[in-house]
Amino acid sequence: MKTIEEKEAEIIESFELFDDPMERYEYIIELGKKLPPLEEKYHADDFLVKGCQSKVWLHAYEKDGNIFFEADSNTSITKGIIAILADVLSGQPAAQISNAKLDFIDAIDLRSHLSSQRANGLTSMIQRMKAYAAVFSS
Repeated sequence: MKTIEEKEAEIIESFELFDDPMERYEYIIELGKKLPPLEEKYHADDFLVKGCQSKVWLHAYEKDGNIFFEADSNTSITKGIIAILADVLSGQPAAQISNAKLDFIDAIDLRSHLSSQRANGLTSMIQRMKAYAAVFSS
């Protein structure tokens, strides 16, 4: 299993291929389309990430000491963003998730290309994922 840092490096490398912000958006949307379907039972209010402009559902489970994330969203760009976060953080121990700096977000200049509401949603998604990790580590 790759570390968070190795996964972040791969994302940074992928995004370096795109000079145009629109190409980045299209790539994010494509990543969202590859997200496995979320079971219907997780499309419930208990799994909604608060603070997102779009609806984002996030489910986490533990297997062999690592945390895995499953997610969905009702908008394509947000679905792509949560797909990236789930890819980076899934399969990691809770402590690694809790301490992840997620420097790739600034390295790919993601926040600056989002509306303030979407940027707040990104922060909410990260906080929720780290909260899941905290629950599993206790």
